[in-house]
Amino acid sequence: MRPKVFVTREIPSKGLEMINEYYDVEVWDKYQAPPYEVILEKAKQVDALVTLLTDKIDCNLIKTGASNRLRIISQYAVGFDNIDIECATKNGVYVTNTPGVLTDATADLTWALILATARRIVEADRFVRTGEWYRTGTGWHPMMMLGLEIHGATIGIIGMGRIGRAVAKRARGFDMRVLYYDKYRLPVEVERSLCATYVDLDTLLKESDVVSIHTPLTKETYHLIGEEELKKMKPTAILVNTSRGKVIDTLALAKALKEKWIAGAGLDVHEEEPLPPDHPLTKLDNVVLAPHIGSATHKTRTKMATLVAENLIAFLKGEIPPTLVNKDVIKVRSPGFQ
Repeated sequence: MRPKVFVTREIPSKGLEMINEYYDVEVWDKYQAPPYEVILEKAKQVDALVTLLTDKIDCNLIKTGASNRLRIISQYAVGFDNIDIECATKNGVYVTNTPGVLTDATADLTWALILATARRIVEADRFVRTGEWYRTGTGWHPMMMLGLEIHGATIGIIGMGRIGRAVAKRARGFDMRVLYYDKYRLPVEVERSLCATYVDLDTLLKESDVVSIHTPLTKETYHLIGEEELKKMKPTAILVNTSRGKVIDTLALAKALKEKWIAGAGLDVHEEEPLPPDHPLTKLDNVVLAPHIGSATHKTRTKMATLVAENLIAFLKGEIPPTLVNKDVIKVRSPGFQ
């Protein structure tokens, strides 16, 4: 009998086709995420789950699933802070993710936000579309829509993992000075290849024209950027976040933007997703808001789907999944459904 898998959202067809060759597949057919109670009930009935960041996979769900048939959770994301990894390991449930394949797409989106924020592109577009430009009665003015010049500026990268390094590589095309802060310092030869200088967080905040966040969400990084940190930044600086929304204290950021402690912000991730239309950030002109689209290219989302499938197929064959998160689980249970 083939193992069963519940997929909590439609994913690109190539991945589903691969999974279908080995599993009986059920896909949640609504655009919105399935309620927690639905996933909990499915966890009792299936051997595997394919989950998204928006799915709450807590210890109760994991233990419930593991006491029945659940043996693997294949996450369709690089992050996995929605899953209780420690509980999964203790209960012999394998957890995988999709790192690497979304690096370039997210780095590209980061640069789109940097440029859009620095040069006030969204604000300028609105200026034209609403007729405000026409009402000024002038086609060009020396003081119209002045922004930050990126070429030759200083970028500070918080979190120098795969995506942070990809952002640093792109900064070379703008002849930027690159500063970075991370829990761990990179090897000297890597720093040289990126033309990057390691500094403490205070120095990065004080000296950077662009601060770009690429750190995972942990207890240590929750609200890493708050009122105190924002006040250390230059009043001409911009802040960009494509990592996790909760790394920034959103209310502090809204205050900083409104009171012009910093010049602007570009956000792809938010503390609350989806962001309510009446949120304080939506009332501000000096922030560019995107709906968590860092990996949203056809190529990248398909790669994520195939990696999800590869992890499930490897596990079924009794092999260690290629992007296993909780490696200690191997000591608890061997891969496979036997």
